[in-house]
Amino acid sequence: MNLSTLFTILMKAAHYLILILMVAYTVAAYTVFRSRSREARERLFLRQDWLLLGIHFLAYLTMYLKTLNTELLLFYAAQLVYFLFVLLLFRNLYPRISKGLLNNMCLLVMTGFVMITRLSYDESVRQFRFACIGTVIALIVPVIIRKLHLLTKMTWAYAFVGIGLLGLVMVASRSVNGAKLTLTVGGFAFQPSEFVKIIFVFAVAGLLAGEHSLKRIITATVLAAVHVGILVISTDLGSALIFFVAYLVMLFVATRNPFLVSIGVLAGAAAAVAAYFLFSHVRVRVQIWKDPFADYAGSGYQICQSLFSIAAGGWLGTGLYQGSPGAIPYVEEDFMFSAILEEMGGIFGICLILVCLAVFIMFVNIAMKLESRFYRLAAVGFGAIYATQVFLTIGGGTKLIPMTGVTLPLVSYGGSSLLSTLIMIAIVQGLYMLRSDEVREEYETERSRISEPGQPYRD
Repeated sequence: MNLSTLFTILMKAAHYLILILMVAYTVAAYTVFRSRSREARERLFLRQDWLLLGIHFLAYLTMYLKTLNTELLLFYAAQLVYFLFVLLLFRNLYPRISKGLLNNMCLLVMTGFVMITRLSYDESVRQFRFACIGTVIALIVPVIIRKLHLLTKMTWAYAFVGIGLLGLVMVASRSVNGAKLTLTVGGFAFQPSEFVKIIFVFAVAGLLAGEHSLKRIITATVLAAVHVGILVISTDLGSALIFFVAYLVMLFVATRNPFLVSIGVLAGAAAAVAAYFLFSHVRVRVQIWKDPFADYAGSGYQICQSLFSIAAGGWLGTGLYQGSPGAIPYVEEDFMFSAILEEMGGIFGICLILVCLAVFIMFVNIAMKLESRFYRLAAVGFGAIYATQVFLTIGGGTKLIPMTGVTLPLVSYGGSSLLSTLIMIAIVQGLYMLRSDEVREEYETERSRISEPGQPYRD
């Protein structure tokens, strides 16, 4: 047996083992919801850590065996230090953090590192740098959430900053592929709408957290409409849809009035029809969605290549470096899920969707436990943003819906998307710890009360 054949066998074995570990991780991610014992949950979290680190090791081993590039070994070592840093430091600094959410975040970031490295080593290095920056910021965010209660009283500041940033993009940025998305400052390009999503949620939460008067609802609706309108004018329709869905979800949670949401859905449908007739690139995307092969060599090429990649991967995938995901234009940004399906397989892709769903469930669970209406609405809004973005990305890549050009959170290439999602998750972690602090204070108060002589105990 020659060395080449041995490497091929090892790569195949590593690929199948990755699939097994991914399935095991996904099962653990849902088993933790049913576990009542704290010790059992801790064991599951530790098992998840080993599983995701195992997937990470096997993926980079496969890529090294294929390329024999020693830079990959050094890059793997740097990433390993990063994941150990994140897992250990977060848990030691914040013992009451949601460990399940932290693990799922690391798994998604790890998947992004692996796939971007396979597609473009240079882009993966840049993504790794953004992850390091985002993690440092994320370490500070929970402290800000727990200590600065002023955050709940800055509604109009959030509104003006968000509208101002989006307006600046509309005026100052140049159009790329039919949309105005980025600003360039000092040679650094970033996408403001990714960060405006966060302050938009805070602005809407501030308006809807108080009384549910008609004036408040109209004000919140106008605020949301201005954000969405600016994005539509900038032809950033994917972000506009994310903002719109987040607002509708927050409106329903705040008012529990399905009639208002129904009106919003009808208004959104009418706006979608208007966008179809007003913007030529929207019509093109709808036509591509209906029949991409009608213009295979032109506008339909991207989605056709995506479908070919998905078909080539099947259930088990071709293996890293065994497919051709690079044939899809903008694959690292818009069609990362298709690349995953081709080389990692449908089983891995389904598990990835389930992990994303688990992240959304954790957002909702945390929101349900919060006493503050502002924080509850904010957590729900972040969950809606995350779930909508995942759906749009996966749906567009698989031809379930027309393409929208948004990224898969934490997985696709893009510094702005990665930073904003890390911050968003850090905010939700801060809210989770805030509730833990409240529970602890309630427990201490009850404990001190029953310790007083003559006070009856009430369970």
